Order: sequence, then C-alpha cells, then structure tokens
Amino acid sequence: MLKFLSKVRVEYNTLDPRLASCVEFLAQCNARKAKESNPNCQVLVKRRTDEQPPQITVTFVNGVEEAFDAAATSAQSIRKMILDKGQYLETEQMFREAGEQWPVIIPDEELLQEAPGVKPRKAEDKK
Repeated sequence: MLKFLSKVRVEYNTLDPRLASCVEFLAQCNARKAKESNPNCQVLVKRRTDEQPPQITVTFVNGVEEAFDAAATSAQSIRKMILDKGQYLETEQMFREAGEQWPVIIPDEELLQEAPGVKPRKAEDKK
C-alpha cells in the first residue's frame, strides 16, 4: 500500500472513541512489509486535543493528496481505495512509458464489436 504513497498523515485525539480506523491504519503503515515496499514514504502522526474528527491524509507519488474522514471510514476501506488508485497510477505509468496516449480512448464502434472466440448470445438468452 505504501508503495503508491509519498506521505501519510494520521490525525486524531487519543481520547476520541472514533479513533479505531486511525490506529488500525497506522498499524498497517508500520508493518514491516508495508515499510519495505516504500521506505521513503513519510508516516506522520499528529495527536490533537481538539474535538475534530480523526482524519487520514495521504499523498500519492504523483502529488495528489486525498483526505479521509476516519470516523466514518474503516481502515480497510481506505486501504482498498489507495490500492485501487495505485493500480490506476501503475497502469497510467506503464502506458506513458510505452509512448501510448493516456487515458486510452476506445472508439464506440470497437466497444460494440463481438469479441473473437466468444459465442454470440441468442435472442432468447438475452431475456
């Protein structure tokens, strides 16, 4: 997960009962495997004394920053969103390195073509 990130900032009040996502996400960031995937990723923790809801802010390797309300979002959901966006970034980088345009534009007529080796559906199957 950290391989897609350059910075993680976790902010929470230690007395706030809504801090579970922050603590779980922080544990995932501090796991050996995660740290090994990107040792240059900064993981910052800010313990607050105010009543603001816990928040996790991540900065992707391309500079895009995204903040999550950790009181309303589970650590696993945040992790999944990061991994999904990371896959997108990897795909974009792969296309750019190959000299292809990004995003890939597929003409409508190609989208409507039958795939080779796929048996066309009969009219009665479509019901």
